[in-house]
Amino acid sequence: MADNGLLEARDLVKTYGSVEALRGASFQAKPGEVTALIGDNGAGKSTLVKCLSGAERPDSGSILLDGAEIELDSPTAARGLGIETVYQDLAVAPELDPAANLFLGREVYRKGLLGKLGMLDKAEMRRRAVEEFARLGVTLQNTDVPIGSLSGGQRQSVAVARSVVWASKVVFMDEPTAALGVLQRERVLDVVRRVRDEGIAVVLISHNMPEVLSVADRVEVLRLGARVARFTAKDTKLEDLVAAMTGALTQEEAA
Repeated sequence: MADNGLLEARDLVKTYGSVEALRGASFQAKPGEVTALIGDNGAGKSTLVKCLSGAERPDSGSILLDGAEIELDSPTAARGLGIETVYQDLAVAPELDPAANLFLGREVYRKGLLGKLGMLDKAEMRRRAVEEFARLGVTLQNTDVPIGSLSGGQRQSVAVARSVVWASKVVFMDEPTAALGVLQRERVLDVVRRVRDEGIAVVLISHNMPEVLSVADRVEVLRLGARVARFTAKDTKLEDLVAAMTGALTQEEAA
């Protein structure tokens, strides 16, 4: 039997009225690996990620973390277990600087009475932000300006860093390089690799197959709400992924 992953979904079912979004879908993410989750539109990727990040609850099936079954009834519950998500729309506050975005929802307050009165310790947040950006290899032209004035790649790198800094187990990244240029895309992928190398399980949702093969360690393919194939990226060709996504390959292949 294959070793259990850090985060595992077993036979998840999710319906919306008469629509079966997940039909017994399974998935596995392992620590220190990038697992790509791919599939055509309507394959169930978004629904699976929502179930695994607490945004939706499956109708049946089980979710395990470190081998123990868990209940994810909200994104807050998932974050409490060390599971973070970087959404495609970035969800950054464009009028705030990078440090403020990094600590958005987790602000550090001044000590003593000033903190009780709600005053933020902006210097401490900036100091820690600079340390974290350096650790993750995120290079910003200016950390004192609103993030909305930075390039798309820099904004995306900050969004990725924000989730990574707070994640202790798993990071879901939904199309993290969408709409980026070649150089900006590579910078974001470098951050992804650094996160993996720190022992975090990274789940990459992407339609860019060459990118998937360049950065992923493993690939899991969904089709019509179920996993239909699993691949080890280094041993896989683009044609294999396309065949699994289109139904030419219907037998699940153990990595």
